[in-house]
Amino acid sequence: MSSPTSTPGRLFARRSAGTTPTPLPWWADAILLPLINVVIAFVVSGIIVWLIVGADPMSVGITMIQGAFGDANAIGTTLYYATTYIFAGLAVAVAFHAGLFNIGVDGQGQIAGIGIAFACLHLGWAPWPLAIPLAMIAGMVFGAAWAFLPGYLQAKRGSHVVITTIMFNYIATALVQYLLVHVLMKAGTGDPKSELFPDSTSLPLISDMLAVFGIELDLTLVNLAFPIALIAALLVWALIWRTRLGYAMRTVGHNQTAAVYAGISPAKIIVITMLISGALGGLMGINVLMGEQHRMIIDYTAGAGFIGIAVSLMGRSHPAGIVLASILFGALIQGGQELSFDNPVFDKNMIVMIQGIIILFVGALELMFRPQLAMLFQLFSPGRKEA
Repeated sequence: MSSPTSTPGRLFARRSAGTTPTPLPWWADAILLPLINVVIAFVVSGIIVWLIVGADPMSVGITMIQGAFGDANAIGTTLYYATTYIFAGLAVAVAFHAGLFNIGVDGQGQIAGIGIAFACLHLGWAPWPLAIPLAMIAGMVFGAAWAFLPGYLQAKRGSHVVITTIMFNYIATALVQYLLVHVLMKAGTGDPKSELFPDSTSLPLISDMLAVFGIELDLTLVNLAFPIALIAALLVWALIWRTRLGYAMRTVGHNQTAAVYAGISPAKIIVITMLISGALGGLMGINVLMGEQHRMIIDYTAGAGFIGIAVSLMGRSHPAGIVLASILFGALIQGGQELSFDNPVFDKNMIVMIQGIIILFVGALELMFRPQLAMLFQLFSPGRKEA
């Protein structure tokens, strides 16, 4: 059975090597190793920044940290970005545990946005305790429906989910553009976005919720979607490691032949997993569309579904790790914006470069420092036996 930190990439690396890697304590494998990779990624990024721009990497890092966590306003914006990444990372992680690489989370989120828009625009009559859950359900249903097709094609027709989800991203983009322009766009305007949602469908800001209890904090954009994302992370943890369905998903992800021998239908689990993954990806829309924009817009996901892959890899496909990794990527976005204000040389492309380096080290090179770390543990634990 795969461990909570297993991913398809790690399993592939182990099988390709033909040997069992040296065992590490769970905290070293799940926390220390990713931390080392992140630190090395930032060191490399600092060197590149120094070589290309000539700026002091230390001052650049301090500016980004202050921009991301320097005050309540910065923290709120960081958590706002992190919320979207949590939903995306959870969507990718659920598929990972069943041995599936769902690259279509971004497209599933875009289609879910259409569902959220249709629901919100027709729920003006409903009070917010009813309107908000209904709009959330609509997003989850639309996201799950878009993920169902690639899941069914792999389960019943053998079409690889990586290929189909990539293709469905492009279809989703084209479909959303068509619906926005020809169905949802406000009449008499040339701006491809829907009309404003009714007030009853707007997610309350965390600042407003805290103000009810006499706590005054200007957390800006972060809204009710953030605690919902934390609850979703807890539910995913319970699903994967505390339910029969989660056990079946991990069994299929580790060895489909063994799953069949145990009476588990891989085809059924693949379809169910993709439905859950798509539903989680669909929740990205509640943060952006119901929490900030209050209308449907073009490309609202802004590539968050792809960042979710890096978030899941960095978090070892564990909900707790995904939350922390999402906050890191949220801090990169918010800190990068603050950095660009102070120094126009640092544009969006520079932040994307840093993100790419982090993804490189925590994804493609995630096992690069594992042998050295294992040697250190063996050196300081001479009585340790090989598993």
